[in-house]
Amino acid sequence: MTRPLPRRRLLRGAAALTPAAVGVPLAAGCSAGASDGVSADGTVTVELWHGQSDTGRKAIEQLVTEFNRTHPRIRVDAGGGGVLADAMLQKVTAALASGSFPDIAYVFGSDLASVARSPSVVDLTEPLRGGATRWNGYWPAAREAVTLNGRLRAAPALLDSLSVVYNKKLFRAAGVPFPEPGWTWDEFVATARRLTDAGRGVFGTGWPGTGDEDTVWRLWPMVWDLGGEVVADDGRGIGFERQGVRALETLARLVRDKSVYVDPKPGGEQMYQVFMGGRMAMVATGPWQLPDILDAKVDYGVVPLPGYNGRSVTISGPDTWTVFDNGDARSRAAVEFVTWMIQPEQDARWGIAAGSLPLSTATERRPEWRRHSARTEGLPVFTKALETARVRPVHPAYPQISQALGEAIVAVLLGRRSPAEALRQCADKANAALLIPR
Repeated sequence: MTRPLPRRRLLRGAAALTPAAVGVPLAAGCSAGASDGVSADGTVTVELWHGQSDTGRKAIEQLVTEFNRTHPRIRVDAGGGGVLADAMLQKVTAALASGSFPDIAYVFGSDLASVARSPSVVDLTEPLRGGATRWNGYWPAAREAVTLNGRLRAAPALLDSLSVVYNKKLFRAAGVPFPEPGWTWDEFVATARRLTDAGRGVFGTGWPGTGDEDTVWRLWPMVWDLGGEVVADDGRGIGFERQGVRALETLARLVRDKSVYVDPKPGGEQMYQVFMGGRMAMVATGPWQLPDILDAKVDYGVVPLPGYNGRSVTISGPDTWTVFDNGDARSRAAVEFVTWMIQPEQDARWGIAAGSLPLSTATERRPEWRRHSARTEGLPVFTKALETARVRPVHPAYPQISQALGEAIVAVLLGRRSPAEALRQCADKANAALLIPR
């Protein structure tokens, strides 16, 4: 998610803006010694670090091929960057330090504030707000994830949300009714307990236990539902000291009931294997997991996340296309590519291939997306959640806050600390990070 977001498996039209129409305001500093990327015939070459593998890489390459064919004066080089997206923050940070960086990089939304401190990041406010698709037509989560201090510091690249996927066969075997919208966390805990069968190796639910963003971002909906915030209004401390304790107490109940499988490996892959193997009844996940669940032939359903007050609060973890200033010609060409990528025709193709959600309501209305949604069990639940989904703040201290909360969650999941003790240590570390001048 963020941390990078190893939560998701890195998966396997509209008129484009012309460079003259883009009018992109460039950041103040160009990279020292960067090539202008313009060949003798006027073709501009743009370097893209996308970090995708398998299906995601193939989808990107197909879209790049189409863009290059239809935009003969621009050539996008989709080499990928040599790392998966989970490691893109480190790769980009090192590249910025060396002064040799790509024109476009796939950056997790929770990492954007850290990257956007560089003067080499291009401000996309004008091209996105004046683009072919109305900016207000993008889901709120997509807009918020790229907004920092009122400016658009990147383009949304991929969108998801969290809901609960459940195994209907296990529910039927245990005689437990399927969960319904409006259920509570108390009901979730009780349901997980009823569906746990230690003798058969069946768990009620699972939670990533590595302390990374995959561990952390699942707790934020619980915090928000209880009235907490990641950062307090005054910006000088965290805004979830009380709410975080209660959310962790919910996890502690699952631990006491021995109904939660704690995945010790990054990315949640073991947790998902347990679910797809028929030994886990419920898992909070996103649409990126549905292709694997379908391949495993699990008889499943999808329901919104539970809440503490009978309402569902969920989270979206948008990723971004961040553009860097390698000179006027390359920056304009890079902006043209990313604005083309997020238009409904291309967005629908990318979302279907990547197991993600439409960036805009215009994409959601496209016939190919409607067909895809109709034939994919539960996908409309994830899309509906985008109407109210929240995102983590685009804040430079977020990685430190996440790390501190991740440590607290793992301490509770492993029974090493009480929720109050774990949150106290989290607050000490996170508050100290928020006091560091940025």
